[in-house]
Amino acid sequence: MEAPVTNPTDLDMIAQTVRDFAEKHIRPYVMEWDEAQHFPVETMKKLGEMGFMGVLVPEEYGGSGLGYQEYITVIEEVTKVCSSVGLSLAAHNSLCTGHILAFGNEEQKRKYLPKLATAEWIGAWGLTEANTGSDAGRMQCVAEKDGDYYVINGSKNWITHGKSGDVAVVIVRTGELLDSHGMTAFIVERGTPGFSGGKKENKLGMRASETAEMVFDNCRIHKSQMLGNEGEGFIQSMKILDGGRISIAALSLGIAKGSYEASVKYSKERQQFGQPIAKFQAIGFKLADMATKIQAAELLTRKAADLKNAGKKVTTMSAMAKYFASETCVEVATDAIQIHGGYGYTKEFPVEKFFRDSKLCTIGEGTSEIQKLVISRNILKD
Repeated sequence: MEAPVTNPTDLDMIAQTVRDFAEKHIRPYVMEWDEAQHFPVETMKKLGEMGFMGVLVPEEYGGSGLGYQEYITVIEEVTKVCSSVGLSLAAHNSLCTGHILAFGNEEQKRKYLPKLATAEWIGAWGLTEANTGSDAGRMQCVAEKDGDYYVINGSKNWITHGKSGDVAVVIVRTGELLDSHGMTAFIVERGTPGFSGGKKENKLGMRASETAEMVFDNCRIHKSQMLGNEGEGFIQSMKILDGGRISIAALSLGIAKGSYEASVKYSKERQQFGQPIAKFQAIGFKLADMATKIQAAELLTRKAADLKNAGKKVTTMSAMAKYFASETCVEVATDAIQIHGGYGYTKEFPVEKFFRDSKLCTIGEGTSEIQKLVISRNILKD
C-alpha cells in the first residue's frame, strides 16, 4: 500500500509541532537524562499522545497514517534536541511496530498496533546477539517446537528498550545454522514466564536511550504469536532493516543539523581579534563543508523515503542514505567541536553530546562496512 502524498506545508506544520514539543518536554532535561542514563518513558508516552510513536501506522489501528517523509521530519526535529529520544522513537516506530505492521496477521495488528502507536506499550526488537551482530545466521537463541508452543532459550544483546519494553519482536533460530530460512519471528509480551531483561549497557553516547540484554529461559510462546510462517524471520528482518536504515539516516541528519546550527550560532557570537570567528575563512569553510554534506545527506534520505512510500525496492538507496548520512553526522559533529574550541569539549554546550551520540549512527542497524557491502553487491548484481 502506497503512503499518502506529502504536502510540503504539512511537513512544515509537523516540524513546528515537534519543535514546540521538544523545546517544552525534552530540552530542559537533556543533560540530566544523559548523566543519569535515564530512559524517559513518560516522555515517550507523551510523544505517543501526539501521534509520533505510530507515525506510519494506519489510522484504523490507532496510528497517524503518515508516510516516510513525515517520519523523517519527526525523527530529525526530535534529534536536533536529543539524539537519545530520537533513537528510541526510531527503534519503536521502525523495528517493533514496523515488523508487526508489515508481517502481522489481522488479529496481531489489532491486538498490538493500537497499544504501540499510542505508546501505551513501548516496543523492542531483537535480532543481535553477543557473538552474532552482522553474522545473524549463526544466532544461538533457539526456539524448539513443543506441540502448539515454541520454547525459547538464549539471549539478545544491544536491544533498544530491552528492559523497559512492554512487548518485543524477537527473531530466533528454528532451523539449522547459516540457513536463511532457519529463523522465525515471534511477538513476546513482557511478563511472559521465562522472558526477562538482563544487563543494561553503559554507553559512550545515546545514554538516555535504553540499550539492554533480553534473556529467554524456557520461555513458552504459543504458535499464534509467530509473525508470518516458520522460517521467514530472517527474510522479514532484512526488509524491516531497509526501512529502519532510513530512520537512522534521519537520526544522523538530526545530529548533523543540530551540530551545524549550534556552530553557526556560536561562530557569530564568539569574538576573537576584534570580530566574530564566523568571519575567518577557516571557520567559514568548515561551515560551508558542513552545510553541503548535510544537504547531500538529506537528498539521499528523502529519495529513499520516496521509494519506500511508493512501495519500490529500497535496499540499495536506504543503505546509501544510512551510510552517507551517518558518516556525515560524525564529520559534522567533529567539526562542530573544533569550531567551539575548548568550550566544545565541555558539557555546557550541546555539541559535546552530539559528538558522543554521532558514532552510534555508523554502527546501529548495520555498520558502515555492512552498508558498503550491501551497496556493492546490489550495484554489481544490477
